[in-house]
Amino acid sequence: LFDGVYPFYPQQRKAAVFDIRTIIVIVVFLTLAGSFLLIIPGIRGRARLYWTLRVLLSLFVGVVIVVVQFTGDWETGWVQANTSYKSFSHIQVNVDIGLHIGLAGMNVTLRGNPVNQINETINYNEHFPWNFGADYDRSYSEGLEKGLPSPILYVAEKFSTQSPCAVHRQYRIAGHYASAMLWVAFCTWIISNILFSMPVLVYGGYMLLVTGAFMIFSLLSFSTVRNSPMCLIQIGTRTLHVAYGGSFWLMLAIGLLCFVAGITIVAMHHLSLDLLKAFFDLREDKTEEYQEMPEIFVNPHFVNKGL
Repeated sequence: LFDGVYPFYPQQRKAAVFDIRTIIVIVVFLTLAGSFLLIIPGIRGRARLYWTLRVLLSLFVGVVIVVVQFTGDWETGWVQANTSYKSFSHIQVNVDIGLHIGLAGMNVTLRGNPVNQINETINYNEHFPWNFGADYDRSYSEGLEKGLPSPILYVAEKFSTQSPCAVHRQYRIAGHYASAMLWVAFCTWIISNILFSMPVLVYGGYMLLVTGAFMIFSLLSFSTVRNSPMCLIQIGTRTLHVAYGGSFWLMLAIGLLCFVAGITIVAMHHLSLDLLKAFFDLREDKTEEYQEMPEIFVNPHFVNKGL
């Protein structure tokens, strides 16, 4: 062992929920938010509050749309059970087995209770991709060659192309179209921000509604995997059940938020346009039009002639 790791096997490429790509996206959006907060003191009056609310809320929507592309908790499940640790062995271990399903693949985690059992450290996290361009069966075969614990291979086998469960193709297509719709939602989010910076606020509201619609479409696409019955994942005497995870519910909340914001903007355009322009700092300042000249010079010669 080299520092507790077998030296001939590469370490896992992706964390269960957050990986390096997720952190990069969050850092980029935090940098944008921090840059805006540095210039916000230069905005005067009530517009400062309106700008802060609009920009931070818009950045939050954008970062959620991008981050959930790479998270692995669209569906999650955990179970604690006593099960065999290796093939052809009757030794039982007490472990927590977790299943984390994302748009591009899934992670199977195995953690011992306690971690150190039978003179080994039981703490695994293995990623099996099924996105277009990836070979799930090859990843599963590599896991067999590495000698992964039996519970991980058992769960991963349920999602292989040769499994009688026949859910691999469903998850792969559903995740692909959900990801595509989220990228479209990201593009419409950018367009809505451009429209909000112009005096066409109602079209920005319409585009925000389109953004929310594509978010909901992505959820509907992913939820189609529930149309096919899922095989039971029996670990010892316990059954591993999966349910919608944090990314799914977060995307649902952001989609509904976009709908509410879009409907509010469209309604204010027809009911209270001046208030809407004030919120977006686009209200025309007409004080100069009605402001009287402080000093007027009149030529008495023309006044006397009635001119």
